[in-house]
Amino acid sequence: MDHVDCIVAGAGVIGLAIAREMARRGMDTLILEAENAIGTGTSSRNSEVIHAGIYYPAGSLKARLCVAGRERLYRYCQERAVPHARCGKLIVATNAEQEPMLASILTNAAACGAGDLTPLTAAEARRLEPKLRGTAALLSPATGIIDSHALMLALLGDAEEHGAALSLNTRIVSGRVEGSIVLDTVDSTSGERFEIATARFINAAGLGATALAGSLDGFDRQFVPELRYAKGNYFSVAGRAPFSRLVYPVPEPGGLGVHLTLDLDGVARFGPDVEWTDQLDYRVDPIRGERFYDEIRKYWPDLADGSLQPAYSGIRPKLSGPGEANADFVIQDAAVHGVEGLVNLFGIESPGLTSSLAIADHVAQRLAPNAN
Repeated sequence: MDHVDCIVAGAGVIGLAIAREMARRGMDTLILEAENAIGTGTSSRNSEVIHAGIYYPAGSLKARLCVAGRERLYRYCQERAVPHARCGKLIVATNAEQEPMLASILTNAAACGAGDLTPLTAAEARRLEPKLRGTAALLSPATGIIDSHALMLALLGDAEEHGAALSLNTRIVSGRVEGSIVLDTVDSTSGERFEIATARFINAAGLGATALAGSLDGFDRQFVPELRYAKGNYFSVAGRAPFSRLVYPVPEPGGLGVHLTLDLDGVARFGPDVEWTDQLDYRVDPIRGERFYDEIRKYWPDLADGSLQPAYSGIRPKLSGPGEANADFVIQDAAVHGVEGLVNLFGIESPGLTSSLAIADHVAQRLAPNAN
């Protein structure tokens, strides 16, 4: 049986960031990915926003890792020439009833260490974005956008430079805890099965993380939470939108509302909405775009009829369901579940991309705190 120092399940942005960090600390690291390419799931089906760390409960993992990860990510992008832009964001109240929520967001952001927000009057917001409608706004200068696939390629390159290896089309069928952690895997192209043992196993399988944890013989199922799928649909707009910054309405239950984001070419897209589902279906129903018009026109009244078209969708691995408060990231190690060398990452939704480098350090500190 082959044995490696560290195995990471999942070659999304979180798994690649962790593999990079473990390899940098001298661990012989293997990344196992069930698909035929890196980052085919949540990592490539999101808004590609670098979040400032504004909305999350103070002291939560989401708040701490987002604020820490944000600046690390900006530095990493500069060092590795990953395309990105610190374009800024406006959070907009579209009526007077929403303005107290802006004040609440401002207070929470300060408590999270993201206190660089600037309150704006309606006139001040319009001077920045003349086509914007609202009664008040907050300016977040630390918010940005990133090419997520270029980021993942850079992380993979760094990991491989430090000796890590990537095995695509490799599905973990099951595993068992017997001193070390033994994984039963199958090559989906050849059908060949093989076992690998490791002293350190990081379950960063995203939407598949709970199923993977549940397949480990000897792991107590009480530590496997229920996962909910929150599908987010995105629509693009024909032509160019007249905005140079991201525009977010005040948050809605389950998400941050139908917001306007930009890609690095300045093309606008809107979303995500929140569509609870029980399957991995990435088709976008064009009918859902009808609701988008009403929501977008609250802050961009000039949006023309018929200008929206389905773009893509993503599914968030949420640990909270409809009507429930948003759950925090869950990063479990032996202190929680008692299995040495095992770390499970559950519910790594937004701001996971922004937090990726900080999450990697958080995990590595638990598995290889004294490594070089």
